[in-house]
Amino acid sequence: RTGCAIGVPAVVTTNALVPVCAGMNDESTVAVSLVDAFTEEPLAGNAAGVVTGADALTDEQMQAIARELSVSETAFVRESDEADREIRYFTPQAEVDLCGHATVATHAYLTETGVIEAGTHTLATNVGVIEIDISEEGVVWMGGETPSVRPVEVEYGRLADALGIDEIALSEPGVELSPAVASTGEPFLIVPVTYLQALLQAEPDDAAIEELCAAVGASGIYAFTFDALDPDSTLHARAFASPVGISEDPVTGTASAAAGAYLQRMNAFGGEIPAEMLFEQGHVLDRPGTVRVRVDDGVRVGGHAVTALEGELTVPAVEDDEIVEV
Repeated sequence: RTGCAIGVPAVVTTNALVPVCAGMNDESTVAVSLVDAFTEEPLAGNAAGVVTGADALTDEQMQAIARELSVSETAFVRESDEADREIRYFTPQAEVDLCGHATVATHAYLTETGVIEAGTHTLATNVGVIEIDISEEGVVWMGGETPSVRPVEVEYGRLADALGIDEIALSEPGVELSPAVASTGEPFLIVPVTYLQALLQAEPDDAAIEELCAAVGASGIYAFTFDALDPDSTLHARAFASPVGISEDPVTGTASAAAGAYLQRMNAFGGEIPAEMLFEQGHVLDRPGTVRVRVDDGVRVGGHAVTALEGELTVPAVEDDEIVEV
């Protein structure tokens, strides 16, 4: 275990970046990275902050770092007594229990820097211990909690207003799927949309989405259509998570897992669900990415990730209320 005595700096190594610890009255420096998940190209997919060796950071410092990095989630890697490692996840506004793209980004980064190797790893999260599988080709696969799918009654007019979409795109005759809250660790309201143009032109109302999600017990809305851009994609999706401070998330792992559970439970493919599905997302934000989803043995999501930026942040001492400084 890498530790720090009060006032004694820790060593920063190439393969295991750890924070420089300081006394209560001193600032400290932490190594941070921005890693783009669900893509093999930088500046695409979903960017996650990755902070390794985060054991010495307080909740307030982790929240301040996440606010400074200002990506949808930042992962803080810590030691664990029950798993190979622990991750805590923070949006710029709050801690969340689980984040798919930050998990993929972190394990891809740890593999890239030689800290871990391909194989099976265990990860402690706020929803329990989950398994992470890393293929020899660098694909990171993660599981989650036992899937749950809960049908909800939502007025299509209210839902259409929240999404900024024509109501006919949600309730067109012949549509067999209906909204439901699904989760493998983070609950999302899954909303089927009949055609791509309607989804691409949606103009969500953050306040209305927040109110709706509170009413149904969800962290966000995952709207999807089978009318995808890429012929190899199973569906095209957009994710709106204003309840946790994210107006629109580029490519969302936990929501994709929830959607996989939803499609399986709703028998969306007439009992012939594909062995592996491809969910495309992020095009509206100019950050396209693809999530691989399997539902054969529980629900798992997978993808590649690439490091886009590495650097350091100066973090105020614990008693300081000032914002972190670059």
